[in-house]
Amino acid sequence: MIKRLLMTLLGSMLLLPMMAQSDGNNAIFTKPKFSGFAMASYQATFQDGNNSNSFDLRLVRASIEGRILNDFYYKIQGQINGNTSTMGSSPRLVDYFMEWQKFDFFRVKLGQFKRPFTYENPMNPIDQGFMSYSQPVSKLAGFSDRTGMHASNGRDIGLQFQGDFLKNSSGRNLLHYQVGVFNGQGINVKDVDERKDIIGGAWVMPIEGMRLGAFGWEGSYARKAGGLTVSLRQHRYALSAEYKKGDLQLRTEYIHSTGLGFATTYQKSADANDTTIKTYTDKNGNAVDNNKSDGIYALAVVPVIPSKLMAKARYDLYRPTASSVAAKTNYEVGLNYRFCKYLEVQTEYCFTHDRALADPDYSTVFVQVSIRY
Repeated sequence: MIKRLLMTLLGSMLLLPMMAQSDGNNAIFTKPKFSGFAMASYQATFQDGNNSNSFDLRLVRASIEGRILNDFYYKIQGQINGNTSTMGSSPRLVDYFMEWQKFDFFRVKLGQFKRPFTYENPMNPIDQGFMSYSQPVSKLAGFSDRTGMHASNGRDIGLQFQGDFLKNSSGRNLLHYQVGVFNGQGINVKDVDERKDIIGGAWVMPIEGMRLGAFGWEGSYARKAGGLTVSLRQHRYALSAEYKKGDLQLRTEYIHSTGLGFATTYQKSADANDTTIKTYTDKNGNAVDNNKSDGIYALAVVPVIPSKLMAKARYDLYRPTASSVAAKTNYEVGLNYRFCKYLEVQTEYCFTHDRALADPDYSTVFVQVSIRY
């Protein structure tokens, strides 16, 4: 399957330039751009009775993008994971969409792409800067989602409208909106319950580099077993703030979710038939309401040597029951060094306090090398 995915991407890359032709003064197809990145890491966890350390080929991505008739932008992106336990299903299509971009204030996107939810979700894994996306984004935006959905990299299949408008005297837009309709099942999967997710957000940009926004998500995640469809309603919102200027990044987001999740994470076809609902208990064995969850993170990335060396810190909290039961907090600090725009090394130390564990405190050391091409 790996070979098939790579050959498909390569074939598309070679075919599109041959199709490029002119219609008067406009090119029907622009020459497509081929790009991607690869990430390899080392991680050591120091936990009483459960120490571990390993090198890991985290992931490789390859993408093709270009334009048709100037106004239509397209992108196709595939991913291969280095995790051998899921190698059989690892090669997958993550992006496959086209967007009509004639007007800044109204753009239309159709296909498979990032959900319009939170600031962090759309970010490239390298630019995100830390050893992983924050816990609230990972659990509540469709990465390793609390519903039990298969790993979907924050993406789904659907239709989206977005735009920027209300320019100031310098020509900078002050308002942005985005809203979409999605299957609600994650990447490369058809709808199951015939309900659609409505996801959207808007933000204001009062000064250059600053964004203050809010997001909403109304939808469901469903599985079918024995002819019976079990649909779990999901209601989510996020409040976000960011300031970014050059390599300086300051960002925080709070995310809240109402809705149950399935006990089994969808990793193989048989898991899609398991409709058991996930439950939580406290340390005394008493059942805990798990219909709500929330989380917050706050981070800073500060340039020490402009365009080269960055210092970073992040506070990252996720509460799977919107209470202290099973709450997990990460305190992270580190340095990122950029040799050039194609090569970057990221280092990090993380102290974790996980209330779901008998011994809640442990540490992690993480080093990652990322290559762009």
